[in-house]
Amino acid sequence: MVTQSPSKTTTYTDTIIQGEADYIANTYTRPPFMLVHGEGVTLYDTEGNTYLDFVAGIAVNALGYKDPEIVKTLQEGASQLLHVSNLYHTAPHVELARQLVEKSFADKVHFSNSGAEANEAAIKFARKLAQVNNDEQRTGFVAFTGSFHGRTMGALALTAREKYQKPFRPLMPGVTLATYNDLDSARQAITEETAAVFCEPVQGEGGINAATAEFLQGLREICDERGALLVFDQVQCGLGRTGDLFSHSFSGIEPDMLTLAKSLGGGLPIGATLMTDKVANALQPGDHGSTFAGGPLVTQLASVVVRRLSDPDMLQHITETGEYLREQLRRIESNHIVDVRGRGLMCALELDTAATPVIDAAYSHGLLVVSAGPNVVRFVPPLIVEKHHIDAMIARLTSALADAGLME
Repeated sequence: MVTQSPSKTTTYTDTIIQGEADYIANTYTRPPFMLVHGEGVTLYDTEGNTYLDFVAGIAVNALGYKDPEIVKTLQEGASQLLHVSNLYHTAPHVELARQLVEKSFADKVHFSNSGAEANEAAIKFARKLAQVNNDEQRTGFVAFTGSFHGRTMGALALTAREKYQKPFRPLMPGVTLATYNDLDSARQAITEETAAVFCEPVQGEGGINAATAEFLQGLREICDERGALLVFDQVQCGLGRTGDLFSHSFSGIEPDMLTLAKSLGGGLPIGATLMTDKVANALQPGDHGSTFAGGPLVTQLASVVVRRLSDPDMLQHITETGEYLREQLRRIESNHIVDVRGRGLMCALELDTAATPVIDAAYSHGLLVVSAGPNVVRFVPPLIVEKHHIDAMIARLTSALADAGLME
């Protein structure tokens, strides 16, 4: 157990990094520094270096770091109840569910602990509805190229990424892949044996690809024709990230289920599966559950997040700063930039070469960014980011591009 604190912080950092190699399973690659605290959109490491954070814990820390209301809510919640399980009634999860229902298409909510779990619940609920309807041949699912729905075995089967799937096959059977934003492909894939269609209105890990309104509208029509449920995975793109509280709103249609996580918990783990009564009425006690899901502390915190991100001024801020971010990215003069795209504060810089050297070079310039595929740099900052932060980020990113030899 690593508990020592040597006098030199660099030695302490090295000790922690070595301890990780000694004691933690090797499933992540991390840069050679250790973060210790943050404020606003800035993070600090053990040596006092600062980093502009355009990752936000992978689109999680929507309200940034050290937000006074978040801190106060955590302190008050910790002095009451941390956990009692779903065997007993508590008020905070009911209040959060009420907020989500009143602000969405949904009639009911099921809480879980992550985005993958929220999608696993949606998979199970679609299968249960088919059984209740005596539609037992309806066991299949449709997902799309570029999709990412999680790493658990069911969600992984819906994730169209060979490198994630290959080591763990065989996966859940019955999944058909269609081409994203291609209604003809979707129409061929969705049949009378399809229980549900899973679609991200804006793909995150797949490269920040946005669905068109026509595509989402067409999916709704096809699902209605074939009797399949439509599930919108908004784990990354939901709750204000795109400038709308829910990222499908611009299309004018509604899903049967919608999954949330990431920003919902303000930094604590939580997932949610929103559904219509059509789905909820098929469920009975014992059909699904989770020991930790919907605990009083995290749902109390999530209620604050939902209220804050629902504010029209906040959503307008996200829209305006997102437009500004894309404008400034387009001003970068590099022949290696293929595309700038996104919605709200979910943006991508596509390169004609690997993104990793740029991401690695950015660390030395005090900037945190992350990839979204091999050649895409992703920008998902805290939603409180201001234009002056974006200006500073562009300057640091330009330096990182130069270090990677991409500014000629």
